[in-house]
Amino acid sequence: MTPIIWSIAGTDSGGGAGLAADQRAADACGVHLCTAVAAVTAQNTVAVSQVQAITPELLDAQLAALASDLPPRVIKTGLLGSAANAHVVARWIDRLRQRGPVQLVVDPVLRASTGAPFADAELLQAYREALLPRASVITPNQHEAQALLGDAEVGDMPAMARALLALGTEAVCITGGDASETLSHDWLHTPHAQGWLSLPRVDTPHHHGTGCTFATSLASALARGFVSADAAVFAKMATTHALRQARAIGKGAGPVIATSGFEHQADLLPHLSLDHQAPDHWVTRHRAPDPGVYAIVDSAERVEAVLRVAPTVTTLQLRMKRDPQLSDGHWRSQLNDNIRRSQRAADAAGVTLFINDHWQAALDVGAQALHLGQEDLLALSAQNRERLQEARATGVRLGLSSHSLWELCRAAALAPDYIACGPIWPTTTKDMPWEPQGLDNLAWWVHMSPAPVVGIGGILGPEQLRAVAGTGAASGCVVRGLGKDPASTLPAWLTAWLAGQASAGSHAKARAHGWPHPALSLAPAQAHSTKRG
Repeated sequence: MTPIIWSIAGTDSGGGAGLAADQRAADACGVHLCTAVAAVTAQNTVAVSQVQAITPELLDAQLAALASDLPPRVIKTGLLGSAANAHVVARWIDRLRQRGPVQLVVDPVLRASTGAPFADAELLQAYREALLPRASVITPNQHEAQALLGDAEVGDMPAMARALLALGTEAVCITGGDASETLSHDWLHTPHAQGWLSLPRVDTPHHHGTGCTFATSLASALARGFVSADAAVFAKMATTHALRQARAIGKGAGPVIATSGFEHQADLLPHLSLDHQAPDHWVTRHRAPDPGVYAIVDSAERVEAVLRVAPTVTTLQLRMKRDPQLSDGHWRSQLNDNIRRSQRAADAAGVTLFINDHWQAALDVGAQALHLGQEDLLALSAQNRERLQEARATGVRLGLSSHSLWELCRAAALAPDYIACGPIWPTTTKDMPWEPQGLDNLAWWVHMSPAPVVGIGGILGPEQLRAVAGTGAASGCVVRGLGKDPASTLPAWLTAWLAGQASAGSHAKARAHGWPHPALSLAPAQAHSTKRG
């Protein structure tokens, strides 16, 4: 069933921003938009000549009519026109949430792009007291964020986001942190991810309606079941795509034009930074891994067992987990011995060996390929990041895990040699919150990722590996499927991989088109906030 969202916003007689932009964005995202007019503007591409708020009674009547027949998954607000209207919205949010989950995206439209003011002190206070405490996500630009925070000097955009979170919203995306002439940055702070969302800047004078497009696209992605971090990724993609299609229609700045198709356009995938430092250039470096069966084992003994049937396997991973009964010294000795022994065997066989997690110990003994999870990345100190960068500069390979859109964007920003996508099917080798990606999501990853993609998770039989190869993935990981005797099981895995590769092509591309499905279920706080102002 098509998701329903509401936009409670203003009209733009010039057709550029407001509900006109919201309608284009909702159509592009494949959701049904219900429009409730909160204010009417007289404007064109040059100026706003008049703004008139709808009466609270008329706004209330519109929302009552919608609630009786077309209940929303998400409500997005734009130009509200008056504090009284903001309070009408707040009351309806509370009523609707008594019936079921409803998310609220607040786009605090305080000023027109032409400079005309849209909000007085009373409306600003209503935002702070009535809407922000009920908001799932707010999407101010820098100037709007500062206005919501009043006269307080809170510092940079990350500090602004923290201050806005303190006012009650669950997530913030502040747009327009443009520290670079070549890149466009938005600061994202959600329960799942923080960092700069970046894409190459679109050089155009036509940008009317970008804020509306961003907020409505984000609301649409929420309505499709994505958490706020992933929804912000789609909003960034949709808005950049709309900017590329912007055009002049009058004497002033023309509107951005949101259309479908952005969701599977690979050059629209943004990067997500690891920290507060906004990138100043676009990174695209990577080397393809050796394709095929990617065997993951937990000891040097298992590495040697797999290598007895080389060249069936060209890529291996050593993934050792600590026995909690071992002392620190015993564990370090065991780990180092296994890494050294495994690396010697891999070098002798001409096979690439990735060391999982224990990257510092691996570098200490001369390993040439590392695999890190997202938690490991986030835990790196500045000094450790520098060491990792220095190692990569000498030719050390890097593979990174990803389970969600925002993790894919974070991995892409580091230009690794491959990005793992998983779990493809349910797995018991790790305890994780992620929903299985399935073959459609894997094909989408393959199409969108700037680095080769490795499928991992729940690949228990050769037919599953064949299906993974059919998506165009560079490699497929086999863990438990190796069994006790890899020499006897690996030939069947290799045969399946080659058969899948032969079938890849147009079918894989067809799978990649369209929207991926969410890999993380909405937490109760995001699905159905019960906060009150």
